[in-house]
Amino acid sequence: MKPLQDILIIDLSQFLSAPSATLRLADLGARVIKVERPETGDICRQLYVSNVILNGESSVFRAINRNKESFQADLKDANDKQRVLKLIEKADVLVHNFRPGVIERLGFDYETIKKINPLIVYGDVSGYGSEGPWKSKPGQDLLVQSLSGLTWINGKISDGPIPVGLAIVDILTGGHLVQGILAALLKRSKTGLGSKVSVSMMESIIDFQFESVTTFYQDGGAPTVRPASNSAHAYLGAPYGVYKTTNGYLALAMGAIPVLGDLLGCEALKNYPERDSWFTKRDEIKQILANHLATDTVEKWLSILEPADIWCAKVMDWEELFAHDGFKVLDMIQNVKMGDGFEYKTTRCPIKIDGKYLTSALGSPALGEHTNAIVEELLAN
Repeated sequence: MKPLQDILIIDLSQFLSAPSATLRLADLGARVIKVERPETGDICRQLYVSNVILNGESSVFRAINRNKESFQADLKDANDKQRVLKLIEKADVLVHNFRPGVIERLGFDYETIKKINPLIVYGDVSGYGSEGPWKSKPGQDLLVQSLSGLTWINGKISDGPIPVGLAIVDILTGGHLVQGILAALLKRSKTGLGSKVSVSMMESIIDFQFESVTTFYQDGGAPTVRPASNSAHAYLGAPYGVYKTTNGYLALAMGAIPVLGDLLGCEALKNYPERDSWFTKRDEIKQILANHLATDTVEKWLSILEPADIWCAKVMDWEELFAHDGFKVLDMIQNVKMGDGFEYKTTRCPIKIDGKYLTSALGSPALGEHTNAIVEELLAN
């Protein structure tokens, strides 16, 4: 039995942030009914991150909406709206990510919903919260990254702003929504009371930067200064970074500079015994280290550093990763099948409970695939 078995979630969301949350809740055992507009469905069905098409639609949609049912409804149509409200009456959780103001116009705001289902756990995602000058701005990942300061802590000091090359804000926000919903379900089990759980993309990505933000305020608001080379963190001192070798790249985490000098046979590094210098002379030290590491292979340096318990790793691409035994033993890739028999590979839920991974063979739904069955099961009377 999965932990959320018998929990019914009505999902009015689209794109990535909130759907990533309902995906995780589905993996934990909840039944997720995804409500989609007729004809077009979730906009994410046609949101392509590459030219890869899976069974006629976006690979992004297929990845983030597996293990869900699709119910077709036009929320602006009176009959369809009543159908969805009746589903919500029976639900444990409602999730949406409409912009502030839209959900009220549709008549699915929290004050309305809790009157028909006082026990509901109502989860909403916004781009920037419900107040302030940004509340109506589109909550798109790159835009939120750009406004949040995140792009100025990646890369080197000579670079312009560098965004993270994944929808990191969407997925972090979805994770925070899951945490809030699970906490609210636990609260309901103890008190018999429903809750409203609200998260925003901006708050999620600011929280993600908590170490650097704390440093900024403690440091008197001094500007963030990225390393001149071999950057991996805007604040950490040498040797933290990625270094080129004769046949690839080596990542080095925190470590004592003189110790590295001894191990690597780099005498110049022994001139920096004071920990403070690893920060104040970061660029100087990194350049010495970079020049030295460029003289031999990744394997040579790993053979010296790993036995000495120095935190380091080879920098791999996906081809190398997927061929490695360290990846294979995790069994992270699963086959899922859609209702029409189409199969594709995607990642599984990363959570293990009582020694078992939470897997599901159910792929993403066709638009409206489960509408009739849901009507017969949940709306017949």
